[in-house]
Amino acid sequence: MRALVLQEFDTPLEPAEIPTPEAGPGQVLVRIRASGVNPLDTKIRAGKAAHAERRLPAVLGLDLAGTVAAVGAGVERFAPGDEVYGLTGGVGDLQGSLAEYAAVDADLLAHKPEGLTMRQAAALPLVTITAWEGLVDRAGVRPGHKVLVHGGAGGIGQAAVQIALAHGAQVFATGGPRSQRAIKELGAVPIDYTTTDVAAYVAEHTGGEGFDIVFDTVGGATLDASFSAARHYTGHVVSALGWGTHSLAPLSFRGATYSGVFTLLPMLTGRGRAHHGEILEQAAVIAASGRLTPRLDPRHFTFESVVDAYRAVETGTAQGKVVIDVIPETTG
Repeated sequence: MRALVLQEFDTPLEPAEIPTPEAGPGQVLVRIRASGVNPLDTKIRAGKAAHAERRLPAVLGLDLAGTVAAVGAGVERFAPGDEVYGLTGGVGDLQGSLAEYAAVDADLLAHKPEGLTMRQAAALPLVTITAWEGLVDRAGVRPGHKVLVHGGAGGIGQAAVQIALAHGAQVFATGGPRSQRAIKELGAVPIDYTTTDVAAYVAEHTGGEGFDIVFDTVGGATLDASFSAARHYTGHVVSALGWGTHSLAPLSFRGATYSGVFTLLPMLTGRGRAHHGEILEQAAVIAASGRLTPRLDPRHFTFESVVDAYRAVETGTAQGKVVIDVIPETTG
């Protein structure tokens, strides 16, 4: 099969012909139609993501959408011809999605949302699972909650805004001046962090009490600001980038709590994989109802233009989620 292979970190992905895998016990062989590109993919290629434990040579690509070609022994949820999507590889020793086929753990897959294209489905897994684990699993988002999403126009941020809204929460989201319109179109109340400080927007939108849930997708100083934005006693801060050194004093003085999300853990350890599939099955229902829709970069990248796809993500010039057409949708 055709694939793109990373031989050494910080070098271009190289086209290659490699053996087509077979579906082992508990696995599904997926004919990959589309591969989503995340900032993490570009960091792995550059050798700047030690936490992904990627071993070389390797096929990268975290997200996929495609069609089931075959199932291994013990697989009952899927059958050949089913359309699926998932966060299935690209880290550790798991083959990624920049190939025509991948044999993946069936627990990591879900049925593709009805009404979404393969490209749209491939844009969802990593960001959706990250947002879901933070908002639903850790913070228990529910109707009546006031939720603040930092970086609401980013990949994880957009998913978080839509998932929180789908659970009945009132959502606010921070972003720069150019992000305000996109945040508003998602259904959240936009907050320009460049002109409004934490105390001001906490006072304006919560009467000084703080937000029930603060979801940080930025890290660094933004996570520190999150601690001061949480609701007294019952507030919960969740971060997908809580890797630095931070003072918990502002959080402690509010009697609030904190959780971290490390979305790659089930893939790296083999533990908890079935929950990823469960999250994506539930998210597929929301997506099919029109309440979870990714914003895609309009360009159709292919194996031949993968350098341009990665550059668009690395430079922040992409106009939405970048997706690589492994097999174009017009192809059988």
